[in-house]
Amino acid sequence: MTKEKIVPDTSVLISGILTDLIEKKEIGEAEIIIPEFAVEELRAQASKGREIGFKGLEEMKKLRTLYANITMTKSGRRQTFEEIQLAKSGRIDALIIDVAREHDATIYTSDYVQYMFAEAEGVKSRYFKPYEKKSSTTLSDMMTPDTMSLHLKEGTVPVAKRGMPGKFELVRLSEERMTAEQLETIIKEIMDAARYEDDSFVEVGGYTASVVQLGNMRIAIARPPFSDGVEVTVVRPIAKLTLDEYKLSDKLKQRLSKRVDGILVAGPPGSGKSTFAASIAEFFESQGKIVKTMESPRDLQVKPEITQYAKLKGTFENTADMLLLVRPDYTVYDEVRKTSDFEIFADMRLAGIGMLGVVHATEPIDAIQRFIGRVELGMIPHIIDTIIYIKEGRVEKVYVLSLVVRTPTGMTEADLARPVVEVKSFETNALEYEIYTYGEENVIIPVTAGKGESALSKLAKKQILAEVRRFDHSAVVEIAGENKAIVRVENDVIPRIIGKGGENIKALEERLGISIEISPKVATLGKAVDFHNEETGAYIVFTVEAKPGKIVNFYVDDEYLFSATLGKNSQIKVAKDSEMGKEVLRAVIGDRLKVFV
Repeated sequence: MTKEKIVPDTSVLISGILTDLIEKKEIGEAEIIIPEFAVEELRAQASKGREIGFKGLEEMKKLRTLYANITMTKSGRRQTFEEIQLAKSGRIDALIIDVAREHDATIYTSDYVQYMFAEAEGVKSRYFKPYEKKSSTTLSDMMTPDTMSLHLKEGTVPVAKRGMPGKFELVRLSEERMTAEQLETIIKEIMDAARYEDDSFVEVGGYTASVVQLGNMRIAIARPPFSDGVEVTVVRPIAKLTLDEYKLSDKLKQRLSKRVDGILVAGPPGSGKSTFAASIAEFFESQGKIVKTMESPRDLQVKPEITQYAKLKGTFENTADMLLLVRPDYTVYDEVRKTSDFEIFADMRLAGIGMLGVVHATEPIDAIQRFIGRVELGMIPHIIDTIIYIKEGRVEKVYVLSLVVRTPTGMTEADLARPVVEVKSFETNALEYEIYTYGEENVIIPVTAGKGESALSKLAKKQILAEVRRFDHSAVVEIAGENKAIVRVENDVIPRIIGKGGENIKALEERLGISIEISPKVATLGKAVDFHNEETGAYIVFTVEAKPGKIVNFYVDDEYLFSATLGKNSQIKVAKDSEMGKEVLRAVIGDRLKVFV
């Protein structure tokens, strides 16, 4: 019996069709002639770490070693540089046909163009559909409607997270540990579907690490040496909600209906951030806005009217350049993780595009913390105006940001004014955090007043009032920080509270462990004193002829400006670039400033 001669091209070797035909006994005695051109192509793909290269080489290994009725030989020569350059134009396919003609063999191919060309050349050929979509796969059998994710690894039992975001349980799917062979079978099904099904694609195509989008499933595949064993992780959204289903407050709905320019959707992993971002994207689209997304991989569940973009030529920078030409009203950036992502998000926002970014954050304020150091502090409110924190699939907190120039909470000296980013609760408008530069560091300071007065503040205020009300029953105490209090009393009792040489106030500070500043309830003229001033860098320094600790009042003619307590060396510093400093400077130049003790 004459052996059948078969010349397979790369498409057949990659798909594993030959071994399937042999095992189904549709191929008996056969000589398989592998063109050297096909071998070189598979070697090149494997060298680049691509799955298809390894699959083709694995197929050749099986043909050579597993089947006694099959002989395998190589034929042809290596490609020339010119042939490599012309590979995309079909040059290699033509050379494979020449090998089949030379050996009077049949070409096996899954490339329909190659099949038609061989027929036209009078060379025997057989065409095999590269992929038959299966109604059921190993993976689909594991994915129940409430399965959020699958976690499969060789040497371990398969497990799945089932439930809803924030309310799920880890379920063992079997008591038998999975083998590498079982996982490789699953991976083959995944890669075949990714190459040929319309709604699927390979996002990252490496042999040791691959990311595949298969319908609504995002699949991460890892192999040694990248991982310590073959592993397949499948994640998918199990809920698609409209914005109305989140039961947002009317105030927040109204804000989203109007122009919001920079939104961060933050939350811990698995909390439902991307599902909420997709809901906002569809809400914006329903409002007549042009909406696009930037995703890697593209796994947001949005309507067809919203175009989903991946990385262009391997980077989101190129995608951003494309979007600036498209000019959408809003762009959803899922996920913002690396420094380059934050920079692209900021650049697009400052270019005038409304941005919605999805970030991982354990607490709402952490979302802003991730921007600090990556963009200038003063630019943050221009990039982000709203933070929506998602936990367990619901909106738990909403912050709004704004930039002001003032003295931070807890600081009382006018010359300490600086740009402050205010973070306020959207629903209550209460100030909860302040972000500003302190020294050379950017700091985020919780403002306890925004959360109600703390128990420690109440206790300190009570103890101070118990002491000073011996002198003034209507005294008022303000807690200006963790270690400072301002006591406002009638002017005539100030000397008795301070005591000779400040002994009373010092004793009270030592007893309570807090710095106390005594101020008059109403600033009065008092006794006029001499002073002299000098400019030192950014400050005007006043040296007053009075003892340290005295309260001095500054007036321009008969108009009160401010009061301050004399510091060491009987000096007071006022920042020249502050509003108060500018007014004081004008008064000094016009010789209209007066100081009273």
